[in-house]
Amino acid sequence: MSTEPAETRRTTRVRRRTPPDPLHPLDPLDPPHPPRTRAPLNPLSALDPRSLRWKIAALAAAASCAVAVAVGVLVHTTTYDWSLNVGRATALQALMSKATGDGDESGTILQDPVALPPELLRQVAAGKTVTWYDDTKPDEPWMWAAARDNGRVLAVKMDMGAERRSLQALDRHIVMATLAALAIVIPLAALVAELSNRRLRRVAGTVRRIAGGDLDARIGAGGRTRDEIGEISAAVDSMASALQERLLAEQRFTADVAHELRTPLMGLITSAELLPEGEVTELVRDRVGVLRALVEDLLEISRLDVGAERADHVPVPLGGVVEESVRRTGLPARVEVTGHPMADTDPRRLDRIIANLVANAHRHGQPPVEVSVRGTTIVVRDHGPGFPDTLLAEGPRRFRTGAKERGKGHGLGLTIALGQAQVIGAALDFANAPDGGAVATVRLEAGARD
Repeated sequence: MSTEPAETRRTTRVRRRTPPDPLHPLDPLDPPHPPRTRAPLNPLSALDPRSLRWKIAALAAAASCAVAVAVGVLVHTTTYDWSLNVGRATALQALMSKATGDGDESGTILQDPVALPPELLRQVAAGKTVTWYDDTKPDEPWMWAAARDNGRVLAVKMDMGAERRSLQALDRHIVMATLAALAIVIPLAALVAELSNRRLRRVAGTVRRIAGGDLDARIGAGGRTRDEIGEISAAVDSMASALQERLLAEQRFTADVAHELRTPLMGLITSAELLPEGEVTELVRDRVGVLRALVEDLLEISRLDVGAERADHVPVPLGGVVEESVRRTGLPARVEVTGHPMADTDPRRLDRIIANLVANAHRHGQPPVEVSVRGTTIVVRDHGPGFPDTLLAEGPRRFRTGAKERGKGHGLGLTIALGQAQVIGAALDFANAPDGGAVATVRLEAGARD
């Protein structure tokens, strides 16, 4: 039979849950406080740009850059205006000194209108004394002061190159200081964010454990600062405790109902055997048999739920056990065994798993049903419509077959097979074959030998 990779796969791994102590039942007013679970640190997550750590660091960097830009623009503008004011005052003072013939020799005095810039002549024509900053050549800025005196124009120009270079140096220092601040702020923000990240990863890891069936998992956020993450942690712990209580109550109810039904059921079976032979009697006996199988399945599930089942591992010939299990079902199935595999497992529970998988293949699938044994892997396949998407996504659930086309049933067969697989330490996979049909794969523990 073909064991090609399936298109869609559902893998259910073994998860051990601590059974409740019958002498000390769980008190809803006193929930358990298991030790905190530390979320494993993935080294690759530190480099993931989608991580909350780097988003916070990027936000801190953006805020720092915004502050640095605002401060830099303010300092640049203030310094630039101050240098212009100083240049104007110096140019005017030099102009007055030149006009009166006393004072220092700073600046260059010009009286020829042809040598003056047109913009300066235009401005001086409208007033007596003006100043003008000439930055047409960025590398050679000048500050002009001009005045009209007895029909002539007297002008002085001051070199502003030193002020321009000082302003450029100030801008470079601001940029360097900003980069140095970012080099400190970004790692510090990432480090601070990692503290919250670690708490969030612990919450996510605990939620995944609860979703996987570990109802004893708790975050254990007691004593922490009551911030938003602490509130989420407390809410998750409260939800897990309430969920555990409800599931335990459901399990107890299922077990109690099954036990209560056994006594009247046995009387019903005895009464059915005493009925005279006939068509009606056969119908009654058949329905009573179905009811008896249902009650026995419910009792088995209740024992699996509370963790009361224990495996008895012994070395067994795997091929012979599977062939005998298929033969006892009384259902047609082709069995293919490669080699002579041996396995350390519980043959009674393995027989239960194989019988349920074969019965499920006949009840919900279509023939031919094929069973193959290769090494410590057992594959049961039919050629029907395959497993429904809900079963592949969520695993088998009691009293739910998943789709109408899968026929009638209570959905207990695969649930029991999954529970027994967990008891013997095996993995049970559900998938659909590419060419159609449901595929159930049992992988025994690695200690098995061929």
